[in-house]
Amino acid sequence: MSAEQKLIAIEEISEDNAPAIYVAGGLQQFIDLVKGEVLGEIPDLKTRKGRERIASLAAKVSKSKTAVEKPGRDYLRRLKEMPKVVEAELREFVTKMDALRDETRRPLTEWEAAEDARIDRHNDRLNWLKTLADDLGDQTSLHIKGLIAEAEGMQLGAHWEEFEAEAGVAKDKVLTALRAALTKREAFEAEQAELAQLRAQAEAREKADREAAIAREAAEKAQREADERAANERAAAARREQELIDQAAAQEREAENQRLQLKLQAEQAERAAAQAEADRQAALRQAEAERQAAARRAEEAAEQARQDERRRADAAAAEIVRQQQARERDQAHKIKIMGEAKEALMSMNITEELAKAIVLKIARREVPNITINF
Repeated sequence: MSAEQKLIAIEEISEDNAPAIYVAGGLQQFIDLVKGEVLGEIPDLKTRKGRERIASLAAKVSKSKTAVEKPGRDYLRRLKEMPKVVEAELREFVTKMDALRDETRRPLTEWEAAEDARIDRHNDRLNWLKTLADDLGDQTSLHIKGLIAEAEGMQLGAHWEEFEAEAGVAKDKVLTALRAALTKREAFEAEQAELAQLRAQAEAREKADREAAIAREAAEKAQREADERAANERAAAARREQELIDQAAAQEREAENQRLQLKLQAEQAERAAAQAEADRQAALRQAEAERQAAARRAEEAAEQARQDERRRADAAAAEIVRQQQARERDQAHKIKIMGEAKEALMSMNITEELAKAIVLKIARREVPNITINF
């Protein structure tokens, strides 16, 4: 290559010197020139100024390419007799300049790709965190406590880089929503348990009242029957006593010659009256004993009803505890199954956060045609 060609700058290309430039190998000087300018620097990718400098150098390559290509295209149109030579040279030049541009920009392109991937990873973790408070609907308090534990277990720190502040805000917001939902759900569950207990107590009281009423009626009936028997016995004794008195009075009107017999009959009547009184007293004592027995039976029935009520209340409370324990065992089982599914996914080189997000989506039936068997 002559000294004249080496002295020509890109901006000095003209129609006059085009024949000396657009020849085989004639454009290599400009490739070397631009390459020396752009590859002579090693900008710092860690600074914004350095990244902007790389983009500027790549743009300079494109600008230099255009500055050489345009006059060459003009010269080619004038030189109809040399189209193949010039076109081949230009194609090679454009290819090399494009390659040089791409090579010049490659560190920035790679940095941008890595930066996008890094930001996507942070955004994925943020999205997972934010979805913990979604669709709480009919979730149990135990399930919500599990979500709170997951959110609380997410550590903040330098690994979040510039997303740490946003992650902290999102974590606080999610925990606030989850704790509010937990308070509301616990209040609802407590209210339902209390309502169930109150219903059981009301039913037990109604039954106890019915049984106590039956016992009272039985006691009252027994008392009435005892009183009636005693009254009948007293009436019978009075009638017998009256009959004896009437008989004694009739005998007194008998003749004197019958006095001894009347006296004997009077003594007999007196003995009979004493026996009647004894019978009357015995009947009264029997009636009182039957009344007391009826009262005891009524008291025993009432005590039995109270014991039955206590047993029913204890059984209802035990059933509530059993159901709560069953729900807790079921929730623990589900957490275990989901944990095993997550570990299986992580064994395929999937991150824990992504594995957890996949398992949660499947468990919520957000992935068609895939379920988790609990």
